[in-house]
Amino acid sequence: MKIPLLDLNAQLATIRPELKDAVSRVIESTHYIMGPEVADLEQKIAGYSGVKYGIGVSSGTDALLVALMALDIQPGDWVITTPYSFFATAGVVSRLKAVPVFIDIDPETYNIDPLKLRDWFGQNPDKVNKVKAIIPVHLYGQCADMDPILETADRYGIPVIEDAAQAIGSQYPSKTGIKRAGSMGTMGCFSFFPSKNLGGIGDGGMVITNDSALAEKLVKLRNHGSYPKYFHSMIGGNFRLDTIQAAVLLIKLPHLESWSRARQVHATHYDTHLNIPELKIPKVAYRRESHIYNQYILSVADKRDELRKWLSENQIGNEVYYPVPFHLQECFKDLGYGKGDFPNSEYAAEHTIALPVYPELTMEMQDYVVEKIKAFYKA
Repeated sequence: MKIPLLDLNAQLATIRPELKDAVSRVIESTHYIMGPEVADLEQKIAGYSGVKYGIGVSSGTDALLVALMALDIQPGDWVITTPYSFFATAGVVSRLKAVPVFIDIDPETYNIDPLKLRDWFGQNPDKVNKVKAIIPVHLYGQCADMDPILETADRYGIPVIEDAAQAIGSQYPSKTGIKRAGSMGTMGCFSFFPSKNLGGIGDGGMVITNDSALAEKLVKLRNHGSYPKYFHSMIGGNFRLDTIQAAVLLIKLPHLESWSRARQVHATHYDTHLNIPELKIPKVAYRRESHIYNQYILSVADKRDELRKWLSENQIGNEVYYPVPFHLQECFKDLGYGKGDFPNSEYAAEHTIALPVYPELTMEMQDYVVEKIKAFYKA
């Protein structure tokens, strides 16, 4: 049996006619840039996430970048984030010639540790004024522990940008009620990369916020700082969301909840059957229904790479997210970090593996994955 890590053809089979019709409508309209589908999607994503404004942009990376630009992040400013995420989280900081400052993750959730964040501010009072933003990441589809993160940020007057690229629709039980990913900080950033739970047929992203002034600024920044046309009050970039991507996402959005529920069912099945001492199943920090499982991540005590090889030999898709933490990446060597500085992130990089968890996965396919993993450990 061949089981890919992700099978977009299986998803496509369920919505192909609708997608083709949506794409054809955009082609026939010739309104390829900032067509009406973009505004429609912005409104729907904002409403789904529980905020007032959505600003469609060209990718999840550009969502993070333009959010930092909207905060006027300058060269030399410090931005605190996690060392364990997709590269864009820290890369956008350096692109603005600002300085990424890393706080280690919680070893159970892989999200930034709010206690370590709080302690950093207590231990570095002379450096607090350098910090201009905090970027927590909702990794793998589960929200970071936002209440204590926001308490620390509020204490020092620092804006928070939520990197929710992997977490659209995930929930957090805040002190003021259940909140969706991206809705709790100053701004939230989504990615519509094809592998995401809500993915396009190319790149796309969105920034969401409740701040009207920031929303207005983001609209200008994504279009070279221009409004009205040809009048530039600031320097921005070409960060527009393609109309064709918005049209595709409008077709997929109504399916998002059922797709996420299917992932939760699959995760529960793995949790129940992968009762193997050498493996640690993903921690559910809040409720199962709060986690959207963009990835299902196992922590493997020993022989992680041998297990990967075994799964690949048995045609089971798998991946390591992410093999090298930011502080050990060559491009960040000038930051002065070294091996051992963030042990939880380093352990996760060396011991975790992602298994197939996409919605269309069948029970038979999951049982095959479980069977092969058990066979590896019996051997």
